[in-house]
Amino acid sequence: MTLEFHLNGRRHAVRDVPPNVTALDYIREHLRLTGTKEGCAEGDCGACTVVLAAGPEDARTFRAANACLLTLPHLNGADVLTVEGLAGGDGLDPVQAAMADGDGTQCGYCTPGFVMALYALRRGPEEIGGEIDPETVHEALAGNLCRCTGYRPIVDAAVKACGETGPGPGAYEAHEPAEAADRYEAGGQAFLSPVSLAEMAGALADNPDAYILAGGTDLGLLAAKERRKLPVVIHTGRVAELLEIRDEPDFLEFGAAVTYTDALPLIGRDYPSFATLIKRIGSRQIRNMGTIGGNIGNASPIGDTPPGLIALDATLSLHSRDGPRQMPIEDFFLDYRKTDLRPGEFIRSVRIPKLKAGEAFRTYKISKRYDQDISSVIGAYRIAVAEGSVRDARIAYGGMAATPKRARACEAALTGSAWTEDALMEAARAVDEDFEPLSDHRASAAYRSMVARNLFARLWRDISGVDEPLDVALIR
Repeated sequence: MTLEFHLNGRRHAVRDVPPNVTALDYIREHLRLTGTKEGCAEGDCGACTVVLAAGPEDARTFRAANACLLTLPHLNGADVLTVEGLAGGDGLDPVQAAMADGDGTQCGYCTPGFVMALYALRRGPEEIGGEIDPETVHEALAGNLCRCTGYRPIVDAAVKACGETGPGPGAYEAHEPAEAADRYEAGGQAFLSPVSLAEMAGALADNPDAYILAGGTDLGLLAAKERRKLPVVIHTGRVAELLEIRDEPDFLEFGAAVTYTDALPLIGRDYPSFATLIKRIGSRQIRNMGTIGGNIGNASPIGDTPPGLIALDATLSLHSRDGPRQMPIEDFFLDYRKTDLRPGEFIRSVRIPKLKAGEAFRTYKISKRYDQDISSVIGAYRIAVAEGSVRDARIAYGGMAATPKRARACEAALTGSAWTEDALMEAARAVDEDFEPLSDHRASAAYRSMVARNLFARLWRDISGVDEPLDVALIR
């Protein structure tokens, strides 16, 4: 069996390499392209950044990804660029030239990752929106770390180079995509890549213990860090129905394999607060690969999207060989890392109702670091206010229980109350009826409870547009 993909413009055929080998290891150890580095092996440092090109020539996207989290079969049919593919006979790519001329290289270990992230930015005008400024650059480089410099020369180089959106002098040029295999086996491991809902259901029914792999931003750690051999993996990334996006008058619906990057434009339009949170889940490299369905299926109590989806009253569509099944997302999470998925069943899509007149939605993430950190607490709030009082409230938290969970006592205390800061802070006391959080290395139980209560002050001030000093006492 063979995997085929393009790397720096050349077609590669892979045989007899186990599927659990990461793209990073294959690029470095098998192809000896050592510009792509390993720093953290968990998608945090960006030293392993490569770029995946996709789409027709007149609408091609260039997206950065962490090669350490991609398994080799992730490259099945892909078009991959590493730092070795940027320069050509006519010289360096504008990003490389600007980094060299502006002394943005320092020791050089992390430089290829920075260059590739900025190359994706330079070649992706849809990401820039026609403008390139330090803020845009900082957001694009949130997933790249340097231990040597204060980043200013790198940002200066980026602002200079990313104004040039042409192809550059390198080896990359448009070509026919490589044929993607539906199945790849080597080393006693199988990687299945179905292309339809029926094929996906059949593959899972035939392999009930298989690992379901979406973007790999979490499951990829088993290969990158633990070097685990997974007997059977089923990849969702080519299933047409799981890549669908529906934008209807009353709801948005995202297939389970839709990436954060592809979902963000619509989420940002309808739920700006949710879009801000999603941008904090991880870097562009992570958002380009990570999926909404994967975040739900992971079932972590500190997963970033489930509290918001619960507060928005989202519905899951599940599927198996027996057919479809729907359920409110709040009923999906049963216990710690335990869901209501039946054998052979998988997430097909999530449907999110759009806000009605008079409704507001906010979600807040509390973590030790702003970018790319695991949450301590997430609060999500959908509030309907009419004539100065709270007509309806739907509230959910993550990090406060074994599952993401609604705060029903808080909802009851808030519904019908006056829309004032004092009233919200009084309702916030009901957090202690809803949750008994645990202490761990991210936060103590006391801290989590205090934060969950006092987010009500932030909620009121945010929705009311008040930025004056607090005139109520925070609940400690």
